[in-house]
Amino acid sequence: MPVALPSHVKSSTGPVRTAGPTPSVSAAASPSESGSPWSSPLTLPETPQVTADQSTRPALGLDSPRCKTVAVVITEPPVKIFGDPFFSVLFAGIYDALGERSLLPLMLAPQPAKDLGLAESYLLEGHSDGVVLIGLHADNQLPNRLRDAGIPAVLWGTPARGIVASYIDIDNRQGARLAVEHLISLGRRHIATISGNLDMTIAVDRLMGYRDALVGAHIPLDPTLEEVADFLPNRAHMAMERLLLNHPEVDAVFVASDFMAAAAIGVLHQAGKRIPEEIAVVGFDDSPTALSTRPQLSTIRQPIEQMSHEAISMLMREMQEPGRAPDHLVLDVELVVRESTIGAGAAKAAK
Repeated sequence: MPVALPSHVKSSTGPVRTAGPTPSVSAAASPSESGSPWSSPLTLPETPQVTADQSTRPALGLDSPRCKTVAVVITEPPVKIFGDPFFSVLFAGIYDALGERSLLPLMLAPQPAKDLGLAESYLLEGHSDGVVLIGLHADNQLPNRLRDAGIPAVLWGTPARGIVASYIDIDNRQGARLAVEHLISLGRRHIATISGNLDMTIAVDRLMGYRDALVGAHIPLDPTLEEVADFLPNRAHMAMERLLLNHPEVDAVFVASDFMAAAAIGVLHQAGKRIPEEIAVVGFDDSPTALSTRPQLSTIRQPIEQMSHEAISMLMREMQEPGRAPDHLVLDVELVVRESTIGAGAAKAAK
């Protein structure tokens, strides 16, 4: 399936550092109101109501500092939030970083457009002191609206063009290039890729890194070797099936997330393909999934713990200095080589 890159998304080209979860309350009806058979038939004399002097009530909590909260907003579907172990690691890192700074996390996971609008209204009403935004797509203008409202926010991932916000990211393009260059170094020449949502900069950058490596090795680009699976395992499963059907000569595949790579490996096993002898596989993230596949998955490692602390430090600066220029931080990644590309024997020898 040919893949065209959206014009509204930009991609990073290298490491850059510049300054720059209300309860509802239901009123209980009285016995007479509810029509209960246990209601008393007697009419009691009215008791004069006494109104307490409000001035004598203690002001609860007015003299104590209010706990600051940070809303962690993720717009990914539930299958990814609760199915992909990468997000467990990511949330753990962010929550640890918030806890160390005595900040209370509040998780919001809006999915349909209606929920996203409700979440946006909630945030713009100032119910949190800061916001971390994860998994935003290119048409989402929430970062700009938060900035216009003076609400500190940090994005996890490089924003699309036209979005002005602080963000933390990794060099996705270089990571993908490292992965594909590793495959090329092993003598693979018919290399396919399975990408994520191409309205997200991380997916675009990883696709561009794949292309960079092929061009650098003078391997012709073939759009029919590029499949899009939106970071979802069921779509990655279908993408791998199409690749095997249309390109039986494929000897390697770079998959833009470990979650999708695990699905692709399942298809290869069903097809009787030996990994890595016939087809080598590289993923991206180095999530717990990479160690659960058989064979274990070669992948690109993200420094999640460092990213979590850097993101919250960035957010705290925005909370302490309203109106400051956005901060941008892009961190390096690391290639982790395992059995899915070099085989069990070589992987054991490398340890």
